[in-house]
Amino acid sequence: MGFIKEFKEFAMKGNVMDMAVGVIIGGAFGKIVSSLVDDVLMPAIGMLTGNVDFTSLALKIGEGETAAVLKYGTFIQNVIDFLIIAFCIFCMIKAMNSLKKKEEPAPEAPAGPTQEELLGEIRDILKNK
Repeated sequence: MGFIKEFKEFAMKGNVMDMAVGVIIGGAFGKIVSSLVDDVLMPAIGMLTGNVDFTSLALKIGEGETAAVLKYGTFIQNVIDFLIIAFCIFCMIKAMNSLKKKEEPAPEAPAGPTQEELLGEIRDILKNK
């Protein structure tokens, strides 16, 4: 029974639940950004580049059955997707950070007496005795 109890405690910790929510929201956000890239931005970029479909760009090396096809267009497409997704996530995090309540700096503790002042006080106390 100890294993199940230990697992339950682990699974119910706040940071595990926060991570689970983050993964789910991240998946949904990924779909939104992928749709933005695939359905909105790439057609516009394709139109600007003369209706080039990046995914169809390839280079065939060799002949016959042993030929290799380098699909560099798919690579270009994935790099563009990554840059757009990274930019969207950057903007989202920047917006979330600006909405966060800014923490006020802790007030500085008043400076205590220096070592010389303490030694002077001790000297004066010993003189008076």
